[in-house]
Amino acid sequence: MPWTCRKRWCAAPVNALLKKGWKRPCMDKPRPGQKPKLSDRQCAHLSAVACSDAPDGHDHWTLRLLAGKVVELGFSESISHETVRSVLKKTTSSRGKANHGASRR
Repeated sequence: MPWTCRKRWCAAPVNALLKKGWKRPCMDKPRPGQKPKLSDRQCAHLSAVACSDAPDGHDHWTLRLLAGKVVELGFSESISHETVRSVLKKTTSSRGKANHGASRR
């Protein structure tokens, strides 16, 4: 348990601890940090572009090419290739894998 969460847990009133349906104090407040650069719909569009044919002069899509395409489509003013990597990593499809998640049984 992170230290900040532990401090909130200890500071919670006893009445709140006894309530039915009570959530942990560390889960009540939103977490700090930057909002996602791409919406779910934009992430789906990005993975569709990654599965399409590569642009002329390239054998396959690179992360940097995809990041440039995101900017070109107007989804974001700037985006890192690492952000593109993490978005694509969350998808379950992969063009390079022989097994696409379907069971052979």
